[in-house]
Parts: sequence; structure tokens; C-alpha cells
Amino acid sequence: MPSSLIDTLLKNRNLTDPTDIERFLTPLFDEHLHDPFLLHDMEKAVARILAAIAADEHIAIFSDYDCDGIPGAVVLHDFFVAIGYTNFENYIPHRHFEGFGLSTSAIDTLHKSSTALVITIDCGTTNSEAVTHARLLGIDVIITDHHEPGHELPAAVAIVNPKLGTYPFTELCGSAVVFKLVQAIIARGGFALPPGKEKWLLDMVGIATIADMVPLIGENRVFAHYGLMVLRKSRRPGLQKLLRKQKLDQRLLTEDDIGFSIGPRINAASRMGEPKEAFYMLAATDELDAGVRVNHLEELNLKRKAAVALMTREIHERLKSHTDPLPPVLVFGSPDWRPALVGLAANKLAEEYGRPAFLWGRDGNDVYKGSCRSGGGASVVRLMEAAAHLFHEHGGHHFSGGFSVRDEHIFTFGELLNEHYAALGEAVLIKQDRLPEADLTLGEVNDSLVSMLRTLAPYGTGNPKPLFSFSKVLPEKVEVFGKAKDHLKLVFQRDRGTLEAIAFFAGLDSFTVRPQAGVPISLLAHVEESYFMNRRQVRLRIIDILSTDVAGGAIA
Repeated sequence: MPSSLIDTLLKNRNLTDPTDIERFLTPLFDEHLHDPFLLHDMEKAVARILAAIAADEHIAIFSDYDCDGIPGAVVLHDFFVAIGYTNFENYIPHRHFEGFGLSTSAIDTLHKSSTALVITIDCGTTNSEAVTHARLLGIDVIITDHHEPGHELPAAVAIVNPKLGTYPFTELCGSAVVFKLVQAIIARGGFALPPGKEKWLLDMVGIATIADMVPLIGENRVFAHYGLMVLRKSRRPGLQKLLRKQKLDQRLLTEDDIGFSIGPRINAASRMGEPKEAFYMLAATDELDAGVRVNHLEELNLKRKAAVALMTREIHERLKSHTDPLPPVLVFGSPDWRPALVGLAANKLAEEYGRPAFLWGRDGNDVYKGSCRSGGGASVVRLMEAAAHLFHEHGGHHFSGGFSVRDEHIFTFGELLNEHYAALGEAVLIKQDRLPEADLTLGEVNDSLVSMLRTLAPYGTGNPKPLFSFSKVLPEKVEVFGKAKDHLKLVFQRDRGTLEAIAFFAGLDSFTVRPQAGVPISLLAHVEESYFMNRRQVRLRIIDILSTDVAGGAIA
């Protein structure tokens, strides 16, 4: 392994200044986080919350229903419990019937329980109507959020959002914002808490920071790093039982475990209409209650998988009857589909057919809502912007987005979307080079390399896993495995033993070149460390299989 490899990887992440490199490689909790009072309206928020605590007012914690809002709700819930404050409740809106954000109907419900103060988490910045409605009912609102502000700000007591004011780091997730609120309340409140007690809440902030896919740079790298550290020691019985059920060793948790095991189960609760189940699982302190919550969450996740499989099967049946060439944009929908699930099916469809997929369903308020995925070659945002008149709302980024379709366009939605795609021509396309960061040999995949790569983790948005090329390698075996034979494994022989390269949910024809035993190929792959079933293995994760004359060309 070249000694300059880590320098190359750091340079590719725009890290060349020695101070920046040191902060990246050695994030320090007490030194690398900004003062929470630099956040917009933080002083106002803390003063109002302390006044509410002093007056024993009823406080409602209103959080979003996703993998950022729910952990954030646990952060504030656990803080109130730790200081002995009991006059509060957690309110998580129903995804299907209430939708995203603070609503007037939610305010009406909270008014009935004599709520004096609402604190939002991961939402509220654009909910002016609901905040005004709350004021008319005598309810104060503090917004903690990280979403982009609109032209009009709500008339809230305080809006704590890193995208307002002059906060030095704008990319915090919602849970990180509310953690900073907790830090600020502790600084002003004079509570009898052990020093550093709030750091045990970082397990929730770590889950949210990684699952919400905010850039893992700056403060987010600190939160992800220390969040994983606390997760590996977390005493939460719900988390511990969830991890055991997934056969994961808590001491060895990685960002991938959040992305593939923890996050999907938190999100499954809201997708299947029971977001509070995920909250109760994370906040549980009783072993028996935690076990019941974990089992129920697992049932919801299985139902979610079954519903998505049924939806995908129905789409494939429709595609079978499609005699013409497939359109460049795949559009399917049904009033019977749950909008919370269509994004998962759209992702499968876009990957399988290599083109944008737009899927829609109908929510509990009879609104046609959907999700879209790009399939890698086109920007769904550019397409939706070009066809803006078709939507009530739309947003996202190049590779995925969400939308709601105007009723009058629902029956011609697919046809019109494809017309706009054709009219855009090359303007809809996005350049997506998957260039390797270095060319390695199979022999260089060893513990030394893995140890070095570990110093750059956790990986995610803004800090992608390093991609390597392996030129002219000869697979001794090519196998499909798993109950459904839907995973691929290549086995290579080296002087120091075998090395496996795997790809989950991929077959022999999923890549540029079909691999064959005894036939040289080139690989694009990540190097990873697996502890499945408590067996440590260093292996490659296949990104693409190429002919022997294509690999290489690493970025400098």
C-alpha cells in the first residue's frame, strides 16, 4: 500500500491544511463544537423554556416522524426526565393523515391538553399558519429546525435554526440542533446534573446525523464520531434488544449499521402509521416494555417490506404488458398505495431499469403524493422544475425527491412528465463519474489498510467511502448466495489466502461485465470490515465489474 494513500484520500476530501486535517482525523467534542448561543434566537428559546419550567407549564415536544425528528424527540424527552420535569408530552404527527410539519389541527389537539408551550424538532420553519393559530389560542411556539427558511418566518417566540443568522456551521440535522438547545438550557438553568450527563444523549444525535444524510464534515463529523462512540456503550434496553435481534455486536457498531438496520426500523414505524412506536422503543427504560416495542417494530418493518414487495410486483406486472419501448421516465401510481412507501419501490425500479422512476399514492387527506428516484443519469429536480405546473409541491436533490400532483394532471402525469424530459434533452442529465481514488492490488487489502481507512470514518454524505480499482484480477469462484440467491460473491486466491468480493441484491448481470470464474476482470470496490455472526472478515464490496482494459484512472 502506497504510504501517500491517506494524503491522497484527504486531498480528495479538500483537506490539505494541517489544522483541518487534524480536526478531521481527531474530532474533539469539547473543542470542535461551536457555542450553542451562537445559534439564532437561542437566548430567547432558553429563557422561555426556563420560565415554563419554573411555572410548571405544560410543554409539548412536537417532532417530525422520521429518523431525525424521532431521535431528537428522545433527546428533549430524556433531558426533561433527567431534570425531574414531568409536565410535558411528546406529539409526533401521523405521516399519512397529518403529513409533515406543525399543523393547525395538531395545535387544536394540544390546546385541549392545556399546552402553554410547543417546542418543535426538525420542523416548523415554514409553518407560519400553524404558529399564528397557536398564538391566537395563547400557545407559545419555539421552533428548532434545520430546514431552509422561506420568505416569511413564523411569528414564534424563537426560531433556532443554523440556516438563520450567522451560525458558523449551517448543516446540522434537527437532532443536533435540539441537543445544542439542551446544552444551552443546562448552561443557564443551574440544574443538579452530573457534569457531562447530556453526552449520553449523543447516541440519538449520532443516529440522526448519519441517517438524515447531512454532510459528515465540521460539527457533524464530531456528532457522528461521538454518537457512534456512545451508541457502542448505550444502556438503552430498546436499542440493545434491537441490535441483538439483528445479530449486531453493539461494541462494533458502524455507520452502516445505522443506515441498514437501525434507521429503516425507525422509519418503518411512521411509514406504517405508528411513528410513536419507534419513539417508545428508543426512550424505553423498562426491559420488558423495550422488548415488546422492539418486537412490534420488527413486525411493522416486515409489513413494510411485504407492502413494498407487493407494490413492486404490481409494477412489474404492468411492465410486462407494456409492448412499446419503455419510456425514459417510469411513472406509476395507485390511489391504494401508501405515499410513505412509494419511495422505497421507486428506488428499486430506478436502479433496475437505469432511469428515473416517479411513483405516487394517495394520502389520508386525498392528496396524490409521491417520491422519485433518478436511476443515476438524470436529475429529478431539474425535471420537476421544468414541469412545475403539474405539482402542488415538489423538492429534493438530483437523485431523489418528493412531490404532490395536482388532481387535474394525475391521469396524464406520466405522459406529460416524459414530454418535459424529452424537451429538456441533455440539460436533464447529470455527470456522474465513479472514478476510483487509487489503484490497488488484492495483496494490499490487509489490516494495515483497514486500520488507515478506519481513521477516516464515519463515512457518508460529504465523506464518501473510498472507491478503489483492482485491475486484471482473476476470480477463482463466482457464486450467488442467500435464500433467494440474490447476492453475488467472487472469490480470489492470494499468496496470503482468499479474498472475497460481494454485492448484496445483485446478480451475475447487474454490472457492466458478467463475471466468470477463471476470466480476468477489473473491479471497482470499497474495502470493508464485516463482523457478521461474530466472524471478522476483511472483504471488498463490489460497485462495478469492468473489462480488463477499463479500470484505473484514479483521481489525483
